Amino acid sequence: MASFLQSFIDPKKNWLAAQHMKTISKRLKNYGLRYDDLYDPYYDLDIKEALNRLPREIVDARNQRLKRAMDLSMKHEYLSQDLQAVQTPFRSYLQDMLTLVKKENAEREALGALPLYQRTLP
Repeated sequence: MASFLQSFIDPKKNWLAAQHMKTISKRLKNYGLRYDDLYDPYYDLDIKEALNRLPREIVDARNQRLKRAMDLSMKHEYLSQDLQAVQTPFRSYLQDMLTLVKKENAEREALGALPLYQRTLP
């Protein structure tokens, strides 16, 4: 059953998944974003921790992309076509660190230790 679901969401095997990925890619390129930029550090504290562990240059580049996207959105404009052509929306910079943080939290939970941070709603 799991392999069926994996093949269903894999863009290489499913035409609809490929079309969805193409649409998402086009929309991200319009604003110069990457897929990892869409993760919200206020929603998931694991993402916040992963962002804190990344090098400062990567986080600064992420913030700059987000600011540019908000500016373009407020102006109802898109990036120029030549800049859209060089965008790489699915090049990941956060997933490896996020996986590491989730593994550490799972290990901490398995050992019975208290979490590093308590999840509370504001």
